[in-house]
Amino acid sequence: QVQLAESGGGLVQAGGSLRLSCAASGSIFSINAMGWYRQAPGKQRELVATITSGGGTNYADSAKGRFTISRDNAKNTVYLQMSSLQPEDTAVYYCNANLRAGWGSFRGPVADVWGQGTQVTVSS
Repeated sequence: QVQLAESGGGLVQAGGSLRLSCAASGSIFSINAMGWYRQAPGKQRELVATITSGGGTNYADSAKGRFTISRDNAKNTVYLQMSSLQPEDTAVYYCNANLRAGWGSFRGPVADVWGQGTQVTVSS
């Protein structure tokens, strides 16, 4: 099995910063894109940012200029540095990885794996 473990969420005042981390573990053959999504109460889950294995990035308009996504391929870890946080950034943040599991000579299909989510709360 493959698991994603997020950390770094919490409570911060408006204008503050947080850094989220997400480590993939288990029988991983390869990881393609990794990303962060968020879901606020009563709203649908939405894209925050994604990063390819080669380092190409994509951001939601709401994240541009404030958030930075990065990854450490050797550690199978993706990060989200968030600054200038606002109350509207309050949400559960989910990590996603598009990956292929594998062990020995076995290769599984490419699939999306999600973390359990970490709460980010920004107070005004």
